[in-house]
Amino acid sequence: MNPIVYHIVSGQAFFTGAALVILAALLSLGESPNAKRVTVLAFVLGLIAITVSSTPLPYWFCGVALVITLLWLWSGFAKKRRRGLAYALIGVWMLGMGLELPYHITPDLKPVNARALTVIGDSVTAGLGSGEKAETWPRILARKHNLQVQDISQAGDTVTSALKRVQEQPVNSTVVLLEIGGNDVLGATTTAQFEQALDALLTELEAPNRQLIMLELPLPPFYHDYGRIQRALAKKHNAALVPKRVFLSIIAGSDSTLDSIHLSQAGHQKMANVVWGFLKPAYATD
Repeated sequence: MNPIVYHIVSGQAFFTGAALVILAALLSLGESPNAKRVTVLAFVLGLIAITVSSTPLPYWFCGVALVITLLWLWSGFAKKRRRGLAYALIGVWMLGMGLELPYHITPDLKPVNARALTVIGDSVTAGLGSGEKAETWPRILARKHNLQVQDISQAGDTVTSALKRVQEQPVNSTVVLLEIGGNDVLGATTTAQFEQALDALLTELEAPNRQLIMLELPLPPFYHDYGRIQRALAKKHNAALVPKRVFLSIIAGSDSTLDSIHLSQAGHQKMANVVWGFLKPAYATD
């Protein structure tokens, strides 16, 4: 995967963009023509990086940041207020980085007694179909770590079709991992449909003493709302959200995919290793 694409889709571009905007605010305190040119360049590049990262920041923050940023731009014509507004701009984007940082930290899981796992996924989990020769990552987990894995995954599944499968196949595991939603984002599912279906799926799966784990969706530019919905529903249903950079780090390898998305055998092995990395604390007897 192209490093620039990885930087954008992983969400790391947000931090780069926020840092550039902060740099622009600092440089705006200077008076030299060179400082002004660099200020404009840093600010423009920063806004582009923030926008294309599709970081699903809260609406209230977006409103506050927009107002302060516009006031700072206006301060270019009102020198008396430039310093105060520059510091305000620095403060709001530091706050933005603080709000976003927790979503880039892999969550901790609580130990469970039963060595059972349910996986709900699409073709990244199930493979490409009947002709697929690869040993999928849920099977690798079951074989290598003595897990009883219930694999409810199917190529082409959306959140809606995954919900129907879950309703047909009762889930008994105390740990449930969801790798689902990519086909909704890349397909024709509207944000309203996505929210309704994901809410229903998590409601169906939520149970006492059950840990829900969801892989955060890597998002193309301007798809903020899908991420905002996923984060809000993860919080509502107490589901641990694994940062999108985790999955992206797997498909970024040149030998990990068949077509930049679907996993090769090497990709399934890497996926199994990475998934076990954050699942292992739940199966503390291993």
